Amino acid sequence: MAIVRVYNLAGLNLKVSPFLHKEGDMIRCLNTENDQIGAKKKRPGYVTYLGTADGVQVNTLFNWTKNSGTQLWNYRASGSILYYSTQGTGVWTTCGNGTITDGNHVGHAVLEDTLIVGDGAGSTRFTTDGTSFSNGTGAPEADHFAQYQERIWCGGTSSDLYYSTTGTPSDWTSDSSSIKIPGAGKINGVFKANDRLAITKNSGLMFRYDGYNLVDMATDLAFTSPYSVGEVEGYRVGLNRLGFFGYGGDRPEIVSNPIEKQVYNDAGEGIAGTVFDNAPGVCHRYDYLCSVGTVTDDLTDEEVADCIEKYDYQADEWSNWKFAHRPTAWLSYKDATGNQKLIFGDANGQCYTYGGTATNDNGETVETVMELVIHGGVPETEKKWNWLWAFFNPGCQAKVQVAMGNTFTKGKKKWIDLGDCSNGVAEFKFPQGSRSRLLFVKIYEASRNTRFNLYGFSYDADPIARR
Repeated sequence: MAIVRVYNLAGLNLKVSPFLHKEGDMIRCLNTENDQIGAKKKRPGYVTYLGTADGVQVNTLFNWTKNSGTQLWNYRASGSILYYSTQGTGVWTTCGNGTITDGNHVGHAVLEDTLIVGDGAGSTRFTTDGTSFSNGTGAPEADHFAQYQERIWCGGTSSDLYYSTTGTPSDWTSDSSSIKIPGAGKINGVFKANDRLAITKNSGLMFRYDGYNLVDMATDLAFTSPYSVGEVEGYRVGLNRLGFFGYGGDRPEIVSNPIEKQVYNDAGEGIAGTVFDNAPGVCHRYDYLCSVGTVTDDLTDEEVADCIEKYDYQADEWSNWKFAHRPTAWLSYKDATGNQKLIFGDANGQCYTYGGTATNDNGETVETVMELVIHGGVPETEKKWNWLWAFFNPGCQAKVQVAMGNTFTKGKKKWIDLGDCSNGVAEFKFPQGSRSRLLFVKIYEASRNTRFNLYGFSYDADPIARR
């Protein structure tokens, strides 16, 4: 067989049979991100962002930047209060007329430099100064909003889609009305895509409206969690009970085939049913992130607690993340200096800023695991394993383990620690008699102070002919 080189490391792939994998496909991929094409690195960590305000779960985070481009506010909804942070750096402060329905999410939209908000139960409100809200005249109760054709459109308590007076988002009486969205379920999402208005219902139905015609998209694959929807380059990604779907203005299309076994599987250990209605998600730069709780796929039988499903839009690859604090709301926004920032909130009312130079999760270790299966193209043949070479950045704390076996049974994998990789180039000689049909390779690390880059590996093995 000679030496085989694996230098095109791909993302998580649980849909395709491991015997059809190209060398380098992952069956576990936790807390990594793409580096150069074909390489992987440990994700960064995060630090606290502002204070805890009321110490209650953060249900919504959003941003509003004025048309001037010089004033911005970050908002959070937690408990029964809507808070703002001036310029994204000021302390959390209760908004004027900022009492909301306890525990509800808050939707928003912007028209004519006016911010509209609503929680689906209390009054729909607006502000022009960013800090104090007034009730809209005749405004319906709603929690899903979008700006389209110089009106604010909203829904969420039933199947009625309301629209405001043209050019006046605070006026819902002069030139305002509603249209009925047919079919089962209530409206759970309103957004603009490809210069059309998209309306989703919690039954999975989806409609498209161009100002004249309401079109039934003839699908039940719309996003069931409106809070899971993120947008990158006009393309939206969100969660449905059959997986994660993308929408660019035509019909929803599935994008999550590689992680299907984590969404649902025969063991019933995929995403829990209630999560499909309220999972929070976001797009940050070219990454989509969605917090889905604990999942276990039925190939590796490995549990990922508080899993964050991560989709790299550019590479079309999936992986898993896990934070020390489970996100309950996300926000990607451009700060006052023009930098794109990612923040999230947790169940204890604390928010965090992700990325930058942070190497740990606010003091907690970041556990990274990558696992691959090697069969050399001849899975039915035993191999004598001779050497393994792995290439990292110097000074890293990553370690390599291998397990030899003939099945994928988790309990039969006996991991052998081959040592650390601190000098950047790791060379390992297998013990005498190392032979099996399959070789499992695991790269792992759990530190607070460092990250690592994995550029690839090579192995030397000899097939053993059957007699």
